[in-house]
Amino acid sequence: MRSPLILGSRGSRLALWQANFVKTTLERAASVEVRIEIIRTTGDKITDVPLAQVGGSKALFTKEIEEALLERRIDLAVHSLKDLPVELPAGLALGAIPAREDARDALISRHGQTLSDLPAGARVGTSSLRRGLQLRRLRSDLAVEPLRGNLDTRLRKLDEGRYDAIVVALAGLKRMGWADRATQVFSVEEMLPAIGQGALAIEARADDKELLAGLDSLRDPDTEAATQAERAFLRRLGGGCQVPLAAHARVKQEQLELAGVVVSLDAARAVRGVESGAPAEAETIGRRLAERLLKDGARDILAAIEQAGLRPPGSA
Repeated sequence: MRSPLILGSRGSRLALWQANFVKTTLERAASVEVRIEIIRTTGDKITDVPLAQVGGSKALFTKEIEEALLERRIDLAVHSLKDLPVELPAGLALGAIPAREDARDALISRHGQTLSDLPAGARVGTSSLRRGLQLRRLRSDLAVEPLRGNLDTRLRKLDEGRYDAIVVALAGLKRMGWADRATQVFSVEEMLPAIGQGALAIEARADDKELLAGLDSLRDPDTEAATQAERAFLRRLGGGCQVPLAAHARVKQEQLELAGVVVSLDAARAVRGVESGAPAEAETIGRRLAERLLKDGARDILAAIEQAGLRPPGSA
């Protein structure tokens, strides 16, 4: 493998932790030098507006990095998989998905309270419509408010008293060594995570065969199968990062189990289901669960979401 390799990354503390993890793993496994280049994305620049108001596109956090790949200014990129659209730009490939960190969501409250302990009307911040609607299904009396910014920025806003509690991905807290801030970790039955949450994605040019072959040290087969099922579910339903659907897959005893949900915008209805099968059938399992939820009522929910303008027409 050629050396040095230029690795593109966003510039937040968490993104740089992820980039350095990939850099260290590659340098040890392949005896190459890896240099990190920070690239600021549109999503990093727009921090005071809810994602749904700026289109809710996953590409907000990847577009500039992918352009740098295609223009050969960098050799590979690391993303949070949940930020990566299911359809990659022509000429790019998903090279590896490392072993996943804990995919669950966590509540952090100012006074150590769990969700059930928060008083009625407590202000709970989240960047995600998916989280917000699932929160409302758990506690309809809470004031769920938008929260943007990197993980450290969100924690600072909580500590400043702007919110009584916030909900964030547990994976980020663990990677940054801040897991002790969590006052409650939601089970996947309480709150299904975002597609790909907790997993990293290594992206490269599709024609860079030598580099793609050299990424084997980063691959985790169980994580790749689980996230393939989740992304197939997402692809069939046509959702972006601001459509309230969620899915989480696990491989246990050579069986892949995928749970998924689609929630209505008023949080009054949730269509949920589970499918399972062999890990090699991950793509089929994801599509099968999506078709099942569509038949069970998700089609009507998604049509209402489309009418509300949170998703491009004809995407499912």
